[in-house]
Amino acid sequence: MVLELRDLPGLPDPGLQPPTMADAGDPFAELRIVHLVARLPRGVPVRVRDIVDRLNAEHLDWSFSRSVVVAALVQLQSNWMSDYRNGNGIELGAGSQGETVSIEDSSRVDPWIIRQADRLHGACTERLRTFAVDEGSIP
Repeated sequence: MVLELRDLPGLPDPGLQPPTMADAGDPFAELRIVHLVARLPRGVPVRVRDIVDRLNAEHLDWSFSRSVVVAALVQLQSNWMSDYRNGNGIELGAGSQGETVSIEDSSRVDPWIIRQADRLHGACTERLRTFAVDEGSIP
């Protein structure tokens, strides 16, 4: 039996969602952060505060905090150091205007950061697949 629903004029849309609070270590949040970091200018310090503001402006249904962004940047820096054995690719600093990040201006950064985003995208896809299986069906 197919459940037939009736229209009710004036009924508000139930599709409202509360904002997602970004958490450190969450691949969905980290993917959004890495996606933005990949597009940052190279070779110049960028304030973390500006990154947080841009993330919150681009993803209106999310809330990013400074600590979550810093955690993702530290993870990126760690991944860079593991891959290249130096800290020049992702440099975190602190100045009079707060914390900053500088991304190396070299041809090796773009393919590397795309791989980081691909890895996070895969982690997100796996979480969604696991959720669908745990809930009983895969769409």
